[in-house]
Amino acid sequence: MSDDFSHLDRAGRATASVARNPRLMVTVSVGIGIVIAWAILGAMAIRGAETRLAGADAPGDTVLRYLPRLPLPDFLDRFFALCLAPAPLAGATGIQALALIVMWFLMAVATMLPSAAPMIRTYCEIADTARIKGEPVVHPLVLVAGYLGTWLVASALFAALTLGVHAFAASGQMLDPAVGIAGALALLIAGLYQFSGLKEACLTKCRNPFSVLFANWSAKPLRIFRLGMEQGVWCLGCCWALMLVMFAVGAMNIFWMALIGLFTLIEKQTTGRMPSRVAGAILLVWATALLLVSD
Repeated sequence: MSDDFSHLDRAGRATASVARNPRLMVTVSVGIGIVIAWAILGAMAIRGAETRLAGADAPGDTVLRYLPRLPLPDFLDRFFALCLAPAPLAGATGIQALALIVMWFLMAVATMLPSAAPMIRTYCEIADTARIKGEPVVHPLVLVAGYLGTWLVASALFAALTLGVHAFAASGQMLDPAVGIAGALALLIAGLYQFSGLKEACLTKCRNPFSVLFANWSAKPLRIFRLGMEQGVWCLGCCWALMLVMFAVGAMNIFWMALIGLFTLIEKQTTGRMPSRVAGAILLVWATALLLVSD
């Protein structure tokens, strides 16, 4: 028997309708999460463009400076300062590392979570079939939480790499591009990985989530959480090298962030290796050019 929400107001009925529909609830929750991540990253990109050192403009800075600067709460200003600081603040290295982990995690939510839509949709379809049969089903958000858990661990590694790169760089800001040999190395690794068998194996798993989800189906939340983490590992295997490109263009380059997110979505939705190989060739040419112009 369906629940009666007639005593609630319109907003209450809408909320109740979303809450009792797992597929709708996960769609709304994931959508809100992606929008919030892009909004925070966009605001940080604008702040970074405003504070960039003279003569060190990144692509798109001119456009970003013309965008309105929205009033932000103090904790966001502090968060941006920790991420954009030219050097670890005195006595606050741990806090800055935590801020960078959050920043990289927001980047993962913004760029990688949309490409996980086929996996989430497939799980919902299997769950709907199981629910019709009267079988217990774990909420799709548990799967999403596991997927994001993998990217949270990866974010910690990227944050450590950010601090390590900055320790040896002459860059004026924490998130400025790693120029010269460091930037070329990031592009070279990303380009070569696009041609690797491991990349292709991970991409195949991401493109065909049904067999993995169906074979590992469970009514236990912990197992579904682990299944989400495993799917996150396959996604990380596809995209970790592409994330290195952000070191070459600047970690807060919102335009490249959007381009990588779009490419990842296209790469997982298409068949064949052509998109990966084209991207790999472009990155290798770019790396070579950067090496040639480096001192």
